[in-house]
Amino acid sequence: MSQEIIEGIQAIEKEKGIDEGVLISALEDALLAAYKKTPGATRHAEVKLDDVGEFRVDGIQIPPDVETRLLELAREERITELERIEEETGERQHTLVADEDLDLDWAQVPPDQIVRTDVTPDNFGRIAAQTAKQVIQQRIREAERAIMYEEYVDRQGEVVTGIVQQAGDRNNVLVDLGRVEALLPRSEQVDGERYEQGSRIKAVIAEVRSGTKGPQVILSRRDSELIRALFELEVPEIADGLVEIRGVAREPGYRSKIAVESHQQGVDPVGACVGPRGSRVRMVVSELRGEKIDIIPWNTEQARFVAKALSPARVREVYIDDESREATVIVPDDQLALAIGKEGLNARLATRLTGWKIDIQSESEFARAEAAAAFAGASDDEDYSGRCAAILSNGKRCPNAALPGSRYCGVPAHQELATADPAVAEVAPETTDVAPDDEAESSEETSAAVAEAPVAVAELDPSERPDNDNGSGDVDGEPAESDRL
Repeated sequence: MSQEIIEGIQAIEKEKGIDEGVLISALEDALLAAYKKTPGATRHAEVKLDDVGEFRVDGIQIPPDVETRLLELAREERITELERIEEETGERQHTLVADEDLDLDWAQVPPDQIVRTDVTPDNFGRIAAQTAKQVIQQRIREAERAIMYEEYVDRQGEVVTGIVQQAGDRNNVLVDLGRVEALLPRSEQVDGERYEQGSRIKAVIAEVRSGTKGPQVILSRRDSELIRALFELEVPEIADGLVEIRGVAREPGYRSKIAVESHQQGVDPVGACVGPRGSRVRMVVSELRGEKIDIIPWNTEQARFVAKALSPARVREVYIDDESREATVIVPDDQLALAIGKEGLNARLATRLTGWKIDIQSESEFARAEAAAAFAGASDDEDYSGRCAAILSNGKRCPNAALPGSRYCGVPAHQELATADPAVAEVAPETTDVAPDDEAESSEETSAAVAEAPVAVAELDPSERPDNDNGSGDVDGEPAESDRL
């Protein structure tokens, strides 16, 4: 029988992956509990299992004063453990702490004060076989739970694939991950998705809890990491590090935006994610049950990045403020609704992706605001707007603030206008100012001509406008350099 016990322990170790020492310790505790139930058992005893599977029960006798001290220490430890359980569970523990149930720490007793005697019963093997079975099984289950918890607790944020086991209750969907059964709660499910029993789904491990029935794995289908992981699976360039996903903004079930950057010359990050004829992104969309995905190229120039983040809308101009991290985006009138999106979805995702507060305005709305800012309460010879007087190539006024003592900003091309011919400085750059009073007194024709200057410049052919290297020459909706100052 002894050899059979050793072989059984080794078989369990190989099958369950449980350390042999844990099993032997569990077996010794079970045999000790069985011995204490036998008539005439000593108060303190130990059970040892040798290498050949032979059991030995040693009765232990120690001085009374040492025994009293060890009992007090063991009782304090048990009470502390019960108080900790009360704090975690919020339930009061009504447990009677008896001396017979306390485990004494024999390591604190000097060896010369311990007297050991062999008290092994004659029929101990049969008693052990009947009593130790349940204790050993319980220890094996506890060891398996601890192993599974340690396995999954380090995998938080990882994407796993499972099979839906129970989907009848919409609030709780059970997913089989192989060794453990995970839970997909209602708060982590995507609106509109249906999970059929037996179907295979991918989800992110959001949390791992340690419960009495084993580790409880909480899954999520709403996490943004799901998009990142799916693209890593479908796009080899991302898995190899040639393309990096710099940011993800997601509205689960509706739309997502990702910003990608290439670390290898000649590798198009957007094309790599889209794949041949859209095959790669189509696989990701299929796994997300039809959720739309916008792939945006990452750009270190924040104005261009903000403009691209509002895709698929076309952007005319972008004005940014680095201090407040606010961006004003000008779009054509017919693109305003597309830029904002249904219920503001497109603008909201662009804000999350870029980290900038975005204010979207149509061209006509922005033009009215420009006129109101330039003429609000101003007299005929004064401009209260405080902005540069230069006119960009698109016919709009430069958005930069004028330098102290000057009517123009710090852009070199605009500073040249300040030193240019007075007629050019007054007529070409200006679209809102009228002639000073002293000039009006000298020539009524000049005053009338200057008063009509805004309309005349607005109607000029582009080739006749003043040469301005920093004009907002829009290409594919991308703003020029002066728009970002």
